[in-house]
Amino acid sequence: MQSFKNVELIKKANVYFGGNVTSRSFVDENGESKSLGIMLVGEYKFGTNAAELMEIIDGEVEVRLDGSQEWKTYGANSSFSVPANSSFDIKVKTITDYCCSYIK
Repeated sequence: MQSFKNVELIKKANVYFGGNVTSRSFVDENGESKSLGIMLVGEYKFGTNAAELMEIIDGEVEVRLDGSQEWKTYGANSSFSVPANSSFDIKVKTITDYCCSYIK
């Protein structure tokens, strides 16, 4: 999906890691919570409450899910899933544009 229509946008930005990762949260017309953001080059660790679908819109990352030793590479137009109550490590190789969907 290239665009979202009829959304409720949260004005306040989500800012992580000193501004190296930022996003804006919104609820789409189906009531699903999502965020759109940018990650600058670096290495980060994120925790999850809800399960997440991370769509890489542009850029390149390497991801290691909690409990795994394996790093997987994701580029533009790819995605990965993260279980609820978990975490993942991410190495951002190039500035990365992403969409995160929170799965109920």
